Amino acid sequence: MQQIINFLIRNKHFFLFAFLLALSLAFTIQSHSYHRSRFVNSANFFSGGVYTSVSNLQNYFKLTEYNEQLLQENASLRERLQDYDESKTTLGNIDNIKNAIEIDSANQYQFIPAQVINNSYSKADNFITIRGGKNDSIQRDLGVITSKGIVGITDKSSSDFCTVLSMLNSNFTTNAKLKSSEHFGTVQWDGKDPNRIQIIDMQQQAPVKIGDTIETSGKSAIFPKGIPIGTIESFDLDQSKNFYILSVKLLNDMTSLGHVYVIKNKFKDEIKALENRDNE
Repeated sequence: MQQIINFLIRNKHFFLFAFLLALSLAFTIQSHSYHRSRFVNSANFFSGGVYTSVSNLQNYFKLTEYNEQLLQENASLRERLQDYDESKTTLGNIDNIKNAIEIDSANQYQFIPAQVINNSYSKADNFITIRGGKNDSIQRDLGVITSKGIVGITDKSSSDFCTVLSMLNSNFTTNAKLKSSEHFGTVQWDGKDPNRIQIIDMQQQAPVKIGDTIETSGKSAIFPKGIPIGTIESFDLDQSKNFYILSVKLLNDMTSLGHVYVIKNKFKDEIKALENRDNE
């Protein structure tokens, strides 16, 4: 305590000067509007900078939470967008307006966000593991996509995890079509380049051009129509079958997957049951 008193005595002139300076500044700010406005602006700038720094620090530690919120919001927006596209397609025939409204109100497709925790892409038959399982309504044979395009189809699921049959798997197939027309073929992978897949059995009459976009055809109960896949890099005509074989560069970087969406078609079981009945 004595050291503090001695310190104040030694620096009494400095503290007196500082007190008088602060007092004069206070009187000046109070009596002149210009000085008062400048002081307020400076104080706001300083405090704003401090609050911004604190907020940025808080946001940094909450990035995971914010990402999860964005994924949930994107999933909801995708459901609404997909239902809108489906209803718009149905509205092409005025007699089907009622059906379009029913499809839209039923929310045919549910988009469930999930995180990729393991991803293989250098084998002939590759799989992906995601954090999300039966507790999240994720089961077998559901489509998996990112914001850029398709990834694969769910395979086996536990309570909290699920394996996905990657597009980079020799057993993966799905229907795909030209974005510019309804001509379609079958997606398969030749096991070589993780950035490219092949489309086989594309009709010879199809207006195939390099650079055209390939997307899902909607002819299965797994992927909705119009999900991007990639762009055509080259194509050859199989003379023996009169079908094109297309080489397609994927829009997705299959070697770098972080978050995905699992697509659940609420009418899938009903569609499959009807199709099986027709095949009997």
